[in-house]
Amino acid sequence: MNTTAQQCQARRVFAALLWFAAALVGTATAQDAAPHVPDTIQQRIASCTACHGAHGEGTPDSGFFPRLAGKPAGYLARQLQDFQDGLRKYGPMEYTVRHLSPAYMQEIAQYFAAQEVPYQRSPVPRTSADALKRGEELALHGDAARQIPACVACHGTQLTGVQPNVPGLVGLPYDYLSSQLGSWRTKTRATVAPDCMAEVANRLSESDISAVSAWLAGRELPGDMHAQAEGTITPPLHCGVLGDSKGNGA
Repeated sequence: MNTTAQQCQARRVFAALLWFAAALVGTATAQDAAPHVPDTIQQRIASCTACHGAHGEGTPDSGFFPRLAGKPAGYLARQLQDFQDGLRKYGPMEYTVRHLSPAYMQEIAQYFAAQEVPYQRSPVPRTSADALKRGEELALHGDAARQIPACVACHGTQLTGVQPNVPGLVGLPYDYLSSQLGSWRTKTRATVAPDCMAEVANRLSESDISAVSAWLAGRELPGDMHAQAEGTITPPLHCGVLGDSKGNGA
């Protein structure tokens, strides 16, 4: 190799070394400048609390971001899994859970299930007395002629849910309740078979959905809002199975 070629090669090697050194310095500087992010459950659920409240209390004023606090952990984990599997359709939630592991989703579910925060009431639209009576009838007794079970048959005698997988209905906003029943009808919400809520929702008329949502949203909250203990009721239907457990969804 002649002297000129050797000089050119040396310059190229020197330039490459300079670039590599600059890259290392830049990486170190970026790492030094990056803020420290604490590895805590509160930090890891920041994307949840942005919409659902700091403790999962929900955002009653919006009507569409439901309460997570105190809901049974099995139910919450099932919903995260359903979003991840594309059974429930809502872009921000689908994106948020896309890469979460089952263990991570269980951790999130357990955290929110353990939260104890006061309930806030949401506004209820003006509803006729006849409609509220129909809503109460559906919630407490169902409609046997149309094979619609009572809400209390699965969601507990006080409609506060049943451990470990059945959520409460009282205290949820009217807009959320009615939109979720509508979502089952339009197939933008589903769960693993047997998806009994899809069957129930499709047996309800639009006026039934409005009536039962208004009655549930306006119902006086019981003194104890905790979900009933497992085994205290035997629901006629089983929905949203997660592993060997059974649960209903709303």
